[in-house]
Formats: sequence, structure tokens, C-alpha cells
Amino acid sequence: MPVTHAEAKRRTDALQSRLHAAGIDIAIVADESSIAYLAGFWGYMNLEFGRLTFLLLHYGEPPIVITPRLEVEMVERMTWIDDVRPYDDAGQHSWDTVLAGAVGMRPGRIGAEVQHMPAMESGFLQDRYRGVPIIDIGPTIADLRMVKSPEELDIMRQAGAVGTAMMTAAEESIAEGVPEYETALALMAAGTRKAAELITAETLVTPLIHDLVLLQSGPETAMLHRRAGMRRYRRGDPIHIGLGGVLTFRHYRLGMDRTFYLGEVDQEGSALYDIALAAEQAALAKLRPGAHAEDAFHAAAAVFREAGLEPTDRIGRGIGLAPLEPPQLKAGDRTLIKANMTFVVNTGLGLPGRLGGRVGDSVVVTDRGVEYLTEYPRELRVLGD
Repeated sequence: MPVTHAEAKRRTDALQSRLHAAGIDIAIVADESSIAYLAGFWGYMNLEFGRLTFLLLHYGEPPIVITPRLEVEMVERMTWIDDVRPYDDAGQHSWDTVLAGAVGMRPGRIGAEVQHMPAMESGFLQDRYRGVPIIDIGPTIADLRMVKSPEELDIMRQAGAVGTAMMTAAEESIAEGVPEYETALALMAAGTRKAAELITAETLVTPLIHDLVLLQSGPETAMLHRRAGMRRYRRGDPIHIGLGGVLTFRHYRLGMDRTFYLGEVDQEGSALYDIALAAEQAALAKLRPGAHAEDAFHAAAAVFREAGLEPTDRIGRGIGLAPLEPPQLKAGDRTLIKANMTFVVNTGLGLPGRLGGRVGDSVVVTDRGVEYLTEYPRELRVLGD
């Protein structure tokens, strides 16, 4: 489970109180990260297999989980919720039949995460409850999720330790002639072993680190979202490693970026990385309680523009259980920064066909500034020189 049952129940109670105050009769939660946040479990058969799981919240009544029959045993082991109802892929107990039975014939206002609503759920609501107001509860859930609890922060600090192990293994794998995919394998194996060390007990939470690793080298380093491939490292290569899609521990996701050079670095490459690092530090300096999310973006953008470079349209985002969480560190996001919010700040630029320079870290906002969740040397590292 991502957190303890007591923590998950406290969150659910808080959300139910807010929904009741807003006049929402029943809420249908289908986003898997929101279900993990509230019900304390993570399903593994969701949209990838077309099998949805739902969490129903009706003020004053016990919550209900509706999940595929194949998942019931695991869900009951992981969640604090007692009422877990199975459905079958077809027949009299299909998901829409079970969901309709739980919602009832004549609900009042229905709450749903409109921006994250699966097409199957949207079609169901339109067909079964035409004319019933659908209220977007996504912003309410997001507001709860933005400020992390002490328990969440402990998990995210452990995730940072996993990230350190991953980046250490990545650096140690880099040498002339080594293919990029070997670095990806090395960092995933190191992360898995570190996660297993931290979990310690036999649970239903997997320590496995697995996903496509963002890794580019040589003249392809400007391709920010290119995955690790067959290219072999050469002397003088810039090598960017981004852990944003793969650094996960107990379902909490962090980000970390580092750029290495193999053997030597020229003045242009060194200067580009120095600019990226200065922009990161300028952004981090603005992440203080009372500031706005866009303040960090404008601070980083000023560093790039002073160097004659145009910044990207976003230099970071909130982090937690989902790959992309609010607020966004971009122009126009006026979300008020509060203590215990968590962010990844990643700055850098690429010169297409030539090189790239990037650095990124995950942090938690404190009353005095930020605390790094990811710890790894931030100066430009030239390997094997």
C-alpha cells in the first residue's frame, strides 16, 4: 500500500466533508492515482487492460470499491475499505451494472474527476444519468494532494535514496563503447535493490523499478524524451539521464536529471550546463511559502534570457502519485506555494543535432526554502578524464 490505512482514511474523510459542503451527493473516483491516495491501494488492471476500478464516496455512508473479480483478493488485502464489490467482464455482473447498482436510480449531483474521466465512465454517466449534474471534483482532490503529509514525505525521501542509487549505477556504467541500454539496465537494477532494502517486509508493494528510461547521448542529447537505445558511447559525448518516468517508490514518483560528459567537455558544453544549473538554482530560490508557482519559472527564464537563450515553456511541476501533478512551474500558474508541497525542477536546453545540458531535482518546500529529496552532485561531471 502507498500509505497506512489510517492515513488513507483520514484523507477520504477530509474529501467527503468537502464534497458534502459543496452539495455533491455521490462521487465516482476512477483515476488510479486518486484511488491510491484515498483507498490506499494501487490496482494493476486499470486502463492498460480496459478494466476500470471505481471508488464511490457518499457522505455519511461507508465507501465502496468496485473492481474486477480477478483483483478482489489483492484489493481486499491492500485497502482499508470493507465494501469491495467485484464485477465480471460480461454477463449480469458487468462493471456498468454493478456501478449503477451502487450509484442508485436517482442520484442528485454526481462528482467526478472530469479531466481524468475515462471514456467508459463518461459514456456510462451520459447514458444512465442524462440530465443529472456532473460536478468536477478534480480540483478539490488536487488541492488535498498538493500538500504532503509527514508520512508521504518520509516515503518521498526514501524515493530520493532510490534515485541516488540509480544515478550512481548509471554513472558507473558509462564508458567508451558501452551501449545506452546497458546504463538503463544498470540503473533499474540498482533502484530495485535499493527499494527492496527499504521495503524490508514481504508486502504487495513491488520494489521493481521498470519503465522506459530517458537517456540521450552525443549529438542526440537535445532529444529530451528519447529513450535509451543501441547507440554506444564515444569520447567527448554529452550524456543526459532523466529519471522522471522511472523513479518510483511505493507508487510515489520523483524526478532527477543529470548531464555527464565522457572523457572531455568543450567550452560550449560546459557553458550550457552552467546556465542550466544557474537557472535551476534561481527557480529553487523562489519556491517559498507565499510565492506563486509562476515565480520559479520567471526566475529560471531570466537566467536563460540573460544568456541569450529562449527558455522552455515549463521548468517543473508538482510530484506525488501521478506522473503529472499540479501546480505547474510555468507562466500563468498563480497557485500559492505552501510548506510541504513537493516539486521537480528541471532546467536545461538542447542545441539540436549537437548537444544538450540539463539538470533537475525533486524538492519539498519548507518554511525556510527547499529541502532536496534527490541528492547527487550537481556540478558537471566529466567521466574517465
